[in-house]
Amino acid sequence: MTQPKRRHPNVVNLEDVAPLAMQKGTRFGLRTRRLGTATGAAGLGCSWYEVEVGRSAFPRHFHCANEEALFVLDGEGTLRLGDAEVPVRAGDYVTLPVGPAHAHELVNTGTAPLRYLCFSTLHTVEVVGYPDSKKVAALAAPDHTSGKLCVREIFRSASAVDYYDGEDVE
Repeated sequence: MTQPKRRHPNVVNLEDVAPLAMQKGTRFGLRTRRLGTATGAAGLGCSWYEVEVGRSAFPRHFHCANEEALFVLDGEGTLRLGDAEVPVRAGDYVTLPVGPAHAHELVNTGTAPLRYLCFSTLHTVEVVGYPDSKKVAALAAPDHTSGKLCVREIFRSASAVDYYDGEDVE
């Protein structure tokens, strides 16, 4: 199949971006189209998400560097944001600042697919905390256009070691 001719490198139609899908168990699942990547974004990301009824795209988490925002296109869900549970629906815009006080998870609690846009800053070094499972992720990329990571480590917070652990200190 021939790809349609692009109008401009910085312009893409949703239908022209190949979807990526992920499912894990019965709780997590998504289809996404990475619009920012497709248009060469370097500082601001945008992805389209579709989440089936009863699922969430990601576990509850918070970012230490990248701020996110959501714009709900279709459907309904419940947003866990900090200590609150907030119903969201088509037309709602949500800001997700950095830090543990803004840990978040969006669950499709409606009766139809939940579709939304997720915007984010694109800092190439990021630490993500997962308060429910007590995990930490460290991520670093040379840029956001290659899709490659230099570092992607996820570990339990309890496995932390002393700064000099394993070093020859004598």
